[in-house]
Amino acid sequence: MRESEKRLNRMPRKKSRRKKASPVQFRNRPYAIVSYLFVGIFVSLIVWLVYFNLVRSEEFINSPYNTRQDTFADRVIRGSILSSEGQVLASTETADDGSEYRYYPYGSMFAHVVGYDSNGKSGLESEANFHLLSSHAFFLEQMKNEFQNAKNRGDNVVSTLSVKLQTAAYNALGDRKGAVVVMEPSTGKILAMVSRPDFDPNYLEENWEYLIADEENSSLLNRAAQGQYPPGSVFKIITALDYLHKHKTVDGFSYNCQGEITKQEHTITDYDRTVHGEEDLRSAFAYSCNSAFAEIGVQLGGKSLRETGESLLFNKKLPLTMDYKPSVLSVDGKSGVPLMMQTSIGQGNTLVSPVHMALIASTIANQGVLMKPYLIDRVENYSGARVKKYMPGIYRELLSSSDASTLAELMEGVVSYGTAASLGGNGYTVAGKTGSAEYGEGEIKDSHSWFVGYSNVEDPDIVVSVIIEGGGTGSESAVPVAGAVFNSYYYE
Repeated sequence: MRESEKRLNRMPRKKSRRKKASPVQFRNRPYAIVSYLFVGIFVSLIVWLVYFNLVRSEEFINSPYNTRQDTFADRVIRGSILSSEGQVLASTETADDGSEYRYYPYGSMFAHVVGYDSNGKSGLESEANFHLLSSHAFFLEQMKNEFQNAKNRGDNVVSTLSVKLQTAAYNALGDRKGAVVVMEPSTGKILAMVSRPDFDPNYLEENWEYLIADEENSSLLNRAAQGQYPPGSVFKIITALDYLHKHKTVDGFSYNCQGEITKQEHTITDYDRTVHGEEDLRSAFAYSCNSAFAEIGVQLGGKSLRETGESLLFNKKLPLTMDYKPSVLSVDGKSGVPLMMQTSIGQGNTLVSPVHMALIASTIANQGVLMKPYLIDRVENYSGARVKKYMPGIYRELLSSSDASTLAELMEGVVSYGTAASLGGNGYTVAGKTGSAEYGEGEIKDSHSWFVGYSNVEDPDIVVSVIIEGGGTGSESAVPVAGAVFNSYYYE
């Protein structure tokens, strides 16, 4: 080693010291933290404002509690609501004194689904409020109107509703209390929605006090979405599905029906105490045998049946944009034998709406996939130029395609040789389920009449759900209404 290097090695080295933070830096640290906090809040606020304007603003503007709607109406003539065929369902007209009023050409026929625009808003008038009070007229025309202090013409909303099918459902239901829902299972389009008793929205203001006080008819209630009914035998779709889940097949079931079944001193009878004899699951479903399904329900138990029901949106939110009442299925693992017997045939505490049954039938018809139901097809400006198009979207796969096919097979039997046989032989195929749901107290009871099903079973076209209050059996009241709708779709 060189002498110079040795000297360097013998020289004392300075110890490295970590530089201490100055008192000033300690004093500035809280300010830095506060600065970062405010920057974070500012960025979050920007993100929220962007999200609100892109996603949530229309929802808030549409709210009936938002007084900002009034300022829209001061500058825009409310647009029209049209049917899918182009007929006007609601329009804004001008009275002799220059005031504007809403006119409904079809009177009470579309009262619940199109809704009203006075004394609050309902139906499409509420759902489409933002579009109806927005104007996409040519910008030079808008500038001219602004300069002249004149109103712009609001956009028109083209609905998915069919006047032909709405008319058929409305006329077939007649003066009876109940509801009809018609859907397109492959897209989720709602083609018709009838609820009766009804009201004429053209005279809503003068009749308002009477309508809100009339508890006997509840004419303002949209029974299609807000009605809660015992499902009766249409619930056997869910019971059959639960059996399928547990046994992986409907083959092998056997039951000897004697017209009634008694367990723990609780008796379930079949319609007119009809003795069906030896049955498999297909014939028990087609003939709607209460005894067989009560036996199945006891074997399944409440926990299993509830889980299957909830997989089809009982006790859940429905993917609907309109006001609705959720369906109720209350059994669980602690439910006793009598309640299980009742629930398995659609009685007990179970409640469901016609639109929910339409969603279940749509899921079966669409191979297990439920499409998002919707009422608005597109928005146009007043001259017909497209502003926005609504496209079909998948909500969720509620069933496997195999389970959907099995349920479809059972529902085909109902029409081929069962309780809805009158729907056969009309030039199109139908799969469905009838129901008679008892209600009332004591020994004297009446029945709601149900039908739910779909047409053209190989490539389904439409789903129809019918409830008639106090209509008796499904085959005598609800089935003919459904038949009138199917016939209108194919032949009128």
